[in-house]
Amino acid sequence: MIIKSVVIIAFILIIISLGSALFHLVNRKTEEQSEKTVKALTFRIALSILLFIFVFIAVATGIFKPHGLGIKMHMQQPAQTERIK
Repeated sequence: MIIKSVVIIAFILIIISLGSALFHLVNRKTEEQSEKTVKALTFRIALSILLFIFVFIAVATGIFKPHGLGIKMHMQQPAQTERIK
């Protein structure tokens, strides 16, 4: 449950950072606003990379187990067909 909370909080922070960058981009009247846009986008990219690494490590160590269509497709054995001679 803690891992899911961390991922959700990270996604929310990414959305907030993206919104902040959009706000500063639209209201860009000075050089300071432009710098704020760059900082917000840099923060978003760094947070996205950290989230990806966190999820990758969690899946690799078995802390977080993926479920859904992807795992079900990998669990199925391919059907064996007979060759007609």
